[in-house]
Amino acid sequence: MKKIVFVLLVLMFPHLVFAYSSNATSTIVMDTDNNKIVYASNIHKVRSVASISKIMTAILAIESGKLDDEVIVGSEIKSAYGSAIYISEGEELTLKDLVYGLMLRSGNDASYVIAKYVGGTIDNFIKLMNNKAVEIGMKNTVFNNPNGLDDNGGNLSTAYDMALLSSYAIKNDTYKKIVGTKKYNLKTNKNVYSWTNKNKLLKMYEYAIGGKTGYTDIAKRTLVTNASKDNVNLTIVTLNDGDDFNDHIKLYEEAFKEYKNYEILKEGYVELVDEKYYPNRKFYIKENFNYILNDLEKNNIVLKFYLDKKLTYSNGEKIGYVYVYIGDKEVFKTNLYIELKKKKVRIIDIILGWFK
Repeated sequence: MKKIVFVLLVLMFPHLVFAYSSNATSTIVMDTDNNKIVYASNIHKVRSVASISKIMTAILAIESGKLDDEVIVGSEIKSAYGSAIYISEGEELTLKDLVYGLMLRSGNDASYVIAKYVGGTIDNFIKLMNNKAVEIGMKNTVFNNPNGLDDNGGNLSTAYDMALLSSYAIKNDTYKKIVGTKKYNLKTNKNVYSWTNKNKLLKMYEYAIGGKTGYTDIAKRTLVTNASKDNVNLTIVTLNDGDDFNDHIKLYEEAFKEYKNYEILKEGYVELVDEKYYPNRKFYIKENFNYILNDLEKNNIVLKFYLDKKLTYSNGEKIGYVYVYIGDKEVFKTNLYIELKKKKVRIIDIILGWFK
């Protein structure tokens, strides 16, 4: 195994100190693209999270591939109380309509209809929620219902886990469109609806692109939002914050001032200086890598190239790895491939080959 280390040096700049703060019990500012933590306060404290749980309900409905299905509302809505879209038994909506009602108006009645239709039973849907949480990496989360009501102990999670969930969901174009919708109009076989999004940040802050509100007596105010500016994409979660919308705006403003998006790796050829084991060979990677950095971090980028010493290899074979470090922390890894030079074919050789 051979190791080559490159240190990328850039001009030094003074590092400014940014004053992140909120009124919440737990707060996190996360880079949506790479789950990098920009700011954290009590992010692993487990508590009830209320209706921001519906992010999980929504993404499972979207990923079910059934959004265009017609759904007939059943008796499951009798279990719903609190915020609702006020649908009735026998009413016909598409699953997509129900997700809009779920996310814009926080419809608890919609959550039960979605859960029963997608999961077969509500209990089975809750299993799907918890399985998906494990898949995403939400290690301190337990879902007990599809809406975040305090029934059966409520849905328990952390600011960190909910940021992971939101960052995962917002990468889905359908989800992003739904949570970014300010108003949704609908006519069913029984009623006409006009739903305005409860996420006031969509109107208060020009860079906001989505999110979900929540409240119960136990959880208090919970809020997840997403915002994007100059290719910096952020997710913020606050739990138990009486001034959450204003706090989110202040946190976004601080983060957008501090961080910029940098292209660290670009798909294509990479040059390995002083590489002698594979003379006259070219190396390349197949993906780009961008990362948000502040002025201090961008002076500490380290690329490490690891090559396997192979006696035989073919064109396009994986030959090692490229690692990206910020200081001593690994933030990205990708495969490194080798290219063999193609032998030039002369016309005379082709003609001679005919006679052979």
